[in-house]
Amino acid sequence: MVTLLLAVIYLAFVSLGLPDSMLGSAWPSMFVDYDVPVSFAGIVSAIIAFGTIISSLMSDRVTRKLGASKATAISALITALSLLGFAFSTEFWMICIIAIPYGLGAGSVDAALNNYVSIHFSSRHMNWLHCMWGLGAAIGPFIMGSVLTGGSDWSRGYVIVSIIQIVIAAILFISLPIWKKPMADNQIGGSSNAESKPLSLKEIISLKGAKAVMITFFCYCALEVIATLWASTYINLEKGVDADTAALWGSLYVLGITVGRAICGFISIKLNDTQLTRLGEGVMVVGLVLMLLPLSNGFTLAGLITFGVGSAPIYPCIIHSTPARFGTDKSQALIGVQMAAAYTGTCLMPSLFGIFANHISVALFPAFVGALTLLMIIMFEVYNKKASIKPTKSRGELEKNP
Repeated sequence: MVTLLLAVIYLAFVSLGLPDSMLGSAWPSMFVDYDVPVSFAGIVSAIIAFGTIISSLMSDRVTRKLGASKATAISALITALSLLGFAFSTEFWMICIIAIPYGLGAGSVDAALNNYVSIHFSSRHMNWLHCMWGLGAAIGPFIMGSVLTGGSDWSRGYVIVSIIQIVIAAILFISLPIWKKPMADNQIGGSSNAESKPLSLKEIISLKGAKAVMITFFCYCALEVIATLWASTYINLEKGVDADTAALWGSLYVLGITVGRAICGFISIKLNDTQLTRLGEGVMVVGLVLMLLPLSNGFTLAGLITFGVGSAPIYPCIIHSTPARFGTDKSQALIGVQMAAAYTGTCLMPSLFGIFANHISVALFPAFVGALTLLMIIMFEVYNKKASIKPTKSRGELEKNP
């Protein structure tokens, strides 16, 4: 039964990634059809992100009321129907309206799934599950690209992905009975979710280490999107690599994360979450050094891939250790604010670097990324000191005190 549940959750993580890059791959065709400026993609993206932040902050209350399984299934269905709405929208304002439930659904399923896995399954599964997210994030643009190169309209790509999402949502609803695992078996500290009350935002932020981990997530997810969005431009304009090759090199950063998470799943058998996070940070620093040194373009490429591989364990490992640091009664609330901080970072920091690149130089890319990485490392150590991991007598799924 546990194996079947894991298979369903792996499928759910693929569904999480599927729509994430769809807008970027479809927008070159969409803005022409809607007769709007190309910059309007930022409006849609911001609406989605805002909805995601709101639903992440509300995830504690929603999950306590519905349970992780129902929250995941309902959110997946909302996301699927929103994608279908994108496909049949004839005006830009329709896309903006539909982007609201899209963002709300995405945030709820992300927070609920991550908390459920962090409580019930080992760190290796958390890393491999996030690897599956990367697979989904690659499949979505591939489907859209195949549709466009085949001569069909971009809306067909959204229909296909929506149908896949609806099928996954149906599987999630059918699988609801197998999600009912006893919370007591994995209790880390504090009372169970059923016995405790939802925490207010003020109460969450007042917890020791909460502010530090929020800043850590803000920095990490900002780094991820900055590298994804701006690495190719930096390589093209600053390193003199042609645009097509630069685009390929930039995509290797995401490949580095995906491969890195697959590898981290095996390493986590020997290292706990804290050790694996620190190892990842060290590898990120090596990647930064390779990018900063005035060496050949090959070293820049190696540095970008290394930076991606180092980034791999940060997000899943910090989330996975949350119940062990704060207790299962508070973990959903904490993961919710972590997600909200993460999405805030993805909204603000890439645009800030864009301003720097436009008014100063895109050559600031390694330095900007380096500064954010340093802040992330410092804040993780502050978090690790303030919210130490509590020893547990659970089934060995969660890491012990380092």
